[in-house]
Amino acid sequence: MDAQLFYADLVRKPSTLEKLATSLRAENPWDAEKLSTSNNYLFLGMGSSHYASCMLAARLRSHGIQANAELSSNSLFPKLSPETVVIAVSASGKSEETNHVVQEHFSAHRIIALTNDVQSPLAALASSVISMDAQVEEGGVVCRTYSHTLALESALEDSILNRTSSLPAHLISSADAMNQLLETSDGWLPRFRETMLSAQGSYFVAPAARLANAQQAALMMREGPRKQAVGCETGDWSHVDVYLTKTIDYRMALFAGSVWEPNLMKWCTERESTVVSIGADIEGATYALRYLGDDEPAVRYFTESFIAELLAADCWRNP
Repeated sequence: MDAQLFYADLVRKPSTLEKLATSLRAENPWDAEKLSTSNNYLFLGMGSSHYASCMLAARLRSHGIQANAELSSNSLFPKLSPETVVIAVSASGKSEETNHVVQEHFSAHRIIALTNDVQSPLAALASSVISMDAQVEEGGVVCRTYSHTLALESALEDSILNRTSSLPAHLISSADAMNQLLETSDGWLPRFRETMLSAQGSYFVAPAARLANAQQAALMMREGPRKQAVGCETGDWSHVDVYLTKTIDYRMALFAGSVWEPNLMKWCTERESTVVSIGADIEGATYALRYLGDDEPAVRYFTESFIAELLAADCWRNP
C-alpha cells in the first residue's frame, strides 16, 4: 500500500463515478441477469464489500424480498432455496474467504460475481460477472471500489424492483460534491483533522441505512494511517459507545440524518464530547461540515465516506 497513490486514487474518484453514471444511464448491467422479487438473495463478502451489501440486503428486505448479507468467513449461513441467487462481492476478486466458500459451499447455485477484476479467480468461479468499473486502485486500498459497490448494488435494487432509476443523477451529484470537497480541502481538512484526532481514537457514527459509511470511514483510518477508529450506528451508539464519553477524549464525526441524534447529542453535550456534524447543522455539535447537495439522502450515501477517506489520506501522507 502507498499513501501518495491512495490520495491519487481519491482524486480520481469523482471522474470514475461520473463515468459509471454515464454507463448506468445507457444500460443497467443487472437487467441482463433477469432477477426479480421472486428470487432470494445471499450476498457474500468481507470488509467493505460486506459493509455495502448489508445496506442493500436491508433495503431489499424492506420491500418484502428475502435477502441476507453474510461474511464469507461465517460458518452459519442461512438455508438456501433453489431460487436463491448468490452474489459474491470482492473488489480484487481474490478474497480467500469468499472464493473458498463460493467453491466449497455454493457451487450448485447461480453465482454472480461483483468485482473490479473480471479476470480474477472469483470471476472464474461465477456463473456471470458484473464489473465495478472503478479502474485499478494503485494505492492498494479499497476506496473507489467501495463507492462503485454501493452504486452497482443500488443499480441491482432498481433492476430487481423494475423501477425507473434516479441513480445516475445521484452519482453525478455525488461526484460534484466530491470535487467541491477536493477543491476546498485546504479550508476544511486541517480543522477536521485537528478536531477528530486524539490518542484515544476517532469515532464515526451513521444512521442504520448508511452504517456502511461509518464502518468504511473507520476502516480507512485503520488501514491507511493505522489510527484507532470505530464505526457505530446512531441509535445503537446510546447503548454501546456512550460509555466511552465518560472516560476518554471522545472525538466523533456524526453523519447526519438519524431520528436518534437528540439522544446521542444529549450525552455528548453533558459530557463535553467533540462532535463534528457532517451533512447538516446539528444543535450542540462542535461545528458542522457541509458539502454540496448534502440535503439529499442519496448524495449523502455516496459522498460522506469520501470525507473520512481524505482525512485518512492526509494522516497517512503527513503523520
